[in-house]
Amino acid sequence: MKKIAVVEGDGIGHEVIPVAKHVLELLHPEYEYFPVEVGYGRWERTGCPCTDPDIAELKTADAILFGAVTTPPMKDYQSVVLRIRKALDLYANLRPVKDGGFDIMIVRENTEGLYSGIEESGPDRATTLRVVTRKGSERIAKTAVRLARERGGRLTVGHKANVLKSDVFFRDICLAEAKATGIPCNDKFIDALSLDILQHPESYDVVVTTNVFGDILSDVASYLVGGLGFVPSANIGDRYALFEPVHGSAPDIAGKNIANPIAAIRSGALLLAYMGDKSGAERTESAIREVVAQGIRTRDLGGSAGTREFGDAVICALRHGQ
Repeated sequence: MKKIAVVEGDGIGHEVIPVAKHVLELLHPEYEYFPVEVGYGRWERTGCPCTDPDIAELKTADAILFGAVTTPPMKDYQSVVLRIRKALDLYANLRPVKDGGFDIMIVRENTEGLYSGIEESGPDRATTLRVVTRKGSERIAKTAVRLARERGGRLTVGHKANVLKSDVFFRDICLAEAKATGIPCNDKFIDALSLDILQHPESYDVVVTTNVFGDILSDVASYLVGGLGFVPSANIGDRYALFEPVHGSAPDIAGKNIANPIAAIRSGALLLAYMGDKSGAERTESAIREVVAQGIRTRDLGGSAGTREFGDAVICALRHGQ
């Protein structure tokens, strides 16, 4: 039996993740779904946002459905999400941005760079070490090249090699991997890329970049499809996989039943594809499009549907499509 860990997280995670879980349960009632609590709420209750036993429990799952978490204001804290990504070695963060005229896959190195976690802070200076390794660069380059080959597209390497030696290192490794495998490839400075991807999204297929640049670029590109409420992500390693919406926990709108659950539902669709159910993933995407086309939309889309109501409409569309 396949096991799916469900982490609601904090804020709107308690609203959008149950919607995504209901979709998964409809399509795969035979899966075992079990909750794991990490994040700010866990910290408030126990004094620790994520424990070693929590990590061990996540490792028992075939896949993880994950909601956004709020990092507690702890001294010498480490982001819960970063800790989980490192502990499970989820080195490839895949963030698809897709609409009628373009289909972009942003491939983000997920375990090092400016999110390496090697930091120190004093009264007069704070330092974060940007770590870019050959191992990390080569394996994310291989992932991006494989995706470009599968999609029959071009690879673009995003970097800031004009000012950062670590980006020269990263860029050269990615370009060499593309050349060795015969994948068409170009490179762009990340600031120019962030503008051009908005102006000419149809010109891009697969984009690979370092950790923080990928985080920012995918947020920028979400504008193309309506905002962060639409964009899912997959965190993939050699043994484990975690799927989460790109947006944060949004505590300002939590508990109001107004959050857009599309990114969470689409993250569930990515989970289905990872588990081998590409048909279920496609049906989920089709159901979302059908519901939006019917005019059932959350407030951020100019509609009046609540989080639960939108989710119920997706479930209804899936049932009618069976």
